[in-house]
Amino acid sequence: MSEKGKIKEITKNMTEKEEREISREKRRVQEAEEKYISWEPKTKLGKDVKLGKIKDIDFVLDNNLKILEEQIVDKLANIKSDLFSIGQSKGKFGGGKRRAWRQTQRKTKEGNVPTFSAFAVVGDENGHIGIGYGRAKETLPARDKAIRKAKLNIIKIKRSCASFDCACSEPHTVPFKVEGKSGSVKVVLIPAPQGTGLVAANELKKILKFAGIKDVYSKTFGSRRTTFNLIKACFEALKRTSPKHRSVYTLIPSRAYPNGHKREGTSPKALNEGVKWK
Repeated sequence: MSEKGKIKEITKNMTEKEEREISREKRRVQEAEEKYISWEPKTKLGKDVKLGKIKDIDFVLDNNLKILEEQIVDKLANIKSDLFSIGQSKGKFGGGKRRAWRQTQRKTKEGNVPTFSAFAVVGDENGHIGIGYGRAKETLPARDKAIRKAKLNIIKIKRSCASFDCACSEPHTVPFKVEGKSGSVKVVLIPAPQGTGLVAANELKKILKFAGIKDVYSKTFGSRRTTFNLIKACFEALKRTSPKHRSVYTLIPSRAYPNGHKREGTSPKALNEGVKWK
């Protein structure tokens, strides 16, 4: 086959894949609209959203209102969803392709009972992000559970232009250097100038894209092959960009002194009041 024929075949496959993704997204939007039409809210927040009293998701998150119904998020934000590749299909010598479903089995007297799990991310690409994990006896119920939990766990993050060599006013990266930890995995996100892109692992790119971050540098430490902890650590790092979720650290002066100086007083009170030099 000539080079032109190869290029045509590649472009044809790409267009078919894009069409499938578009049709899948349209189907999900239709399903969400049908769910919303038949939705009968049971919580006070849900009733207020249904009546149109609350029209912004930022109002819900800023006032720490508990979201117990996924239709609240569907109504207030233009949510997109995707699944992380946490499973692996069967292949020779363990060389199967990565897939969205992770299959486990439980041994019983009747035989093996399979269970499927999925890990979902939802976001509006405008500073709102959520992740969720779902398990079921079949694949589609596991996906629905994961997406539902991700919507209920949605948070608001802060974005800005914070890189030292970028002077634009668009919120395209994290506001400062943040880090998150889960298990043995630690993820550090560093502000980047416009045009850098997402310098991160493929699974982290999904969560950063859905959060609305376009440019960022990243560092990862620990057992990075554990996808669960890698994603959770990135989510924790994004959570710390918001003042509401940021940890407060007590700053205590170091005990190391330059040029052989000694300090007067070593009590906690003296440490907090400041350092006195002889």
